[in-house]
Amino acid sequence: MSTIRSLAVYCGSAAGTNPMHTEIAKQLGAEMVSRGIDLVYGGGKLGLMGTIADAVLDAGGKVYGVIPAALVSHEVAHTGLTELHEVADMHQRKAKMTQLADGFLCMPGGIGTFDELFEAWTWNALGYHSKPFCLLNTDGYWDKFMSFCDHVRDEGFMSAARRDQLLSADTIGEAIDKLDAAASAAENKPVW
Repeated sequence: MSTIRSLAVYCGSAAGTNPMHTEIAKQLGAEMVSRGIDLVYGGGKLGLMGTIADAVLDAGGKVYGVIPAALVSHEVAHTGLTELHEVADMHQRKAKMTQLADGFLCMPGGIGTFDELFEAWTWNALGYHSKPFCLLNTDGYWDKFMSFCDHVRDEGFMSAARRDQLLSADTIGEAIDKLDAAASAAENKPVW
């Protein structure tokens, strides 16, 4: 049985220029439902966010959105979710998503996606939670970022253990399997 029962997916509120990202979001949603994994995400209806939410819902799965009030008023909230949690700000959004999820999967996205990834990583490194996180490296999207993280490690600003926390996978199945294995082996302690 899978350790990951709910997965926070970080991804863009835009679709991006590569249509493969949208297709992968659809496939990810279907795969999550087939494995009995609920979606936790930012609550939006646009871009990759809306695509994965719709894919999970279309396949009969559960979707839990967490959205700051300011974005609801801009009419970007997805109103057809299993539950939509409205929070005051981005800090509360990330905390609620962390509370609801067993792990984190990061698809292509921009600064909001980076912010969510870095906070999940930092909180894990400090021992605030032991939930794993993985980059879904669709069409090499994260290659340069991972190279930069290697550079940061090599320059002495990140330990090898912290760098190793950042999982990556080229396929959906590999990503979920890696997250599941990491969740099963997780210890709630700081990673220096």
